[in-house]
Amino acid sequence: MLEKFFKLSSRKTDVRTEVIAGITTFMTMAYILFVNPSILGSAGMDKNAVLLATAIGAGLVSIMMGVFVNYPIALAPGMGLNAFYAFTVVIGMGVPWQVALGAVFISGLIFILLTVTQVRQLLVEGMPTSLKHAITVGIGLFITIIGLKLSGIMTIRLSLIPPTLEKIVAAKGNGTPLSFETIIEMGQLAQPEVLLAVFGFLFIGVLMARQVKGSMLIGIFITTVMGIIMGIVKIPAGFSPVAIPDFSNNAFLALDIMGALNMGLLAIIFTFTFVELFDTMGTLVGTASKAGLMDKNGKFPGIGKAMLVDATGVSLGAMLGTSTITAYVESAAGVGAGGRTGLTAVVCGVLFLLALFFTPLAGLIPDAATAPALIIVGALMIESIRHIDFGDLTEGLPAFLTIVMMPFTYSIANGISAGLVMYPLLKLVTGRGREVHWIVYVLAVLVVCRFVFLAE
Repeated sequence: MLEKFFKLSSRKTDVRTEVIAGITTFMTMAYILFVNPSILGSAGMDKNAVLLATAIGAGLVSIMMGVFVNYPIALAPGMGLNAFYAFTVVIGMGVPWQVALGAVFISGLIFILLTVTQVRQLLVEGMPTSLKHAITVGIGLFITIIGLKLSGIMTIRLSLIPPTLEKIVAAKGNGTPLSFETIIEMGQLAQPEVLLAVFGFLFIGVLMARQVKGSMLIGIFITTVMGIIMGIVKIPAGFSPVAIPDFSNNAFLALDIMGALNMGLLAIIFTFTFVELFDTMGTLVGTASKAGLMDKNGKFPGIGKAMLVDATGVSLGAMLGTSTITAYVESAAGVGAGGRTGLTAVVCGVLFLLALFFTPLAGLIPDAATAPALIIVGALMIESIRHIDFGDLTEGLPAFLTIVMMPFTYSIANGISAGLVMYPLLKLVTGRGREVHWIVYVLAVLVVCRFVFLAE
């Protein structure tokens, strides 16, 4: 039955290989079960509710990809997009998390429409390659900063301007408001939590350097064990690692769609859609190519259905209570282990669902164990910078702005916007306007209109 349904023989694989590939994929991306609740929990969401949504969403959508598309690609809440959701939208802009989930849901509907009408393919083709890579790098730096903050390795504090006592007293006397500046500095390495995070970073780094399968997951668990030994992590009395999932505290259907529309979150919805658009395309095409699914004409049979499943997963995830679900580049690990069909994705999805019974373990995982994983994910994403030609300023400068504006303004949207405006502008003033796809000009105008509107 499995042979016929997944066409195992025609893709030169077997059930055993696909099962091992599915387990491998799960091992490489299961860290999201612990990292996602940590990130979204920072935005005021209940961590158990996020864990339920993460496991169920990743499980169901991965199975959908395997059954309906027969691709060895797994999906889960995406890194970068969850950071944008939590730190930029909810915390930075003060948007209630329910409303933010509504924006994610709407972006999923837009995604479905773009996929069905094939506009999605047009947008991907028109986006400059340098900006595609710059977005990945910028998000990597953004995630790295989040990891450094959560770990305590980096601290951020406010300092008075000017800091002299005489000027402070004078300012109070004449009613002049005090000014502050943000100071970024090294954390207290002597703190046990910070030492634990440093250990976790070094341990995961060593495992990955030695190409150990499931390095991040293993690293998170070992770091947690070290935290228990150090007394940082407290195990409650009567603790059991296995338990029936607690569905009493969930975020199912908690999204506020009308709130997202009433608050005018079009720019946020656009950013969710835009970032997911290019991230997914690169993952789907890259992984499918590595799996040998490209035909003799250079096309990928079923790529349209894969995009549709991915788009559906975005809205489904929002309904369950998590940020954007997207295709995971870690799927390449399963492909490397021999995965060639959707059975790999199905096995991975089933393991995500089974993980629901181990939720008590997730409650023990400290930030010091998940933060190192964020830092290393950021390092992996920065690898894309080598594809950017900084020798050509019309390519390098927009890419540079895209990269630095994300972490330094603490906004993924600002980075994308800066690159989209600078790229066509530089091409036009250097007489190379024809190199720019017309859709980029449209996007640039929309970005300018957005900032003009916000300025008013």
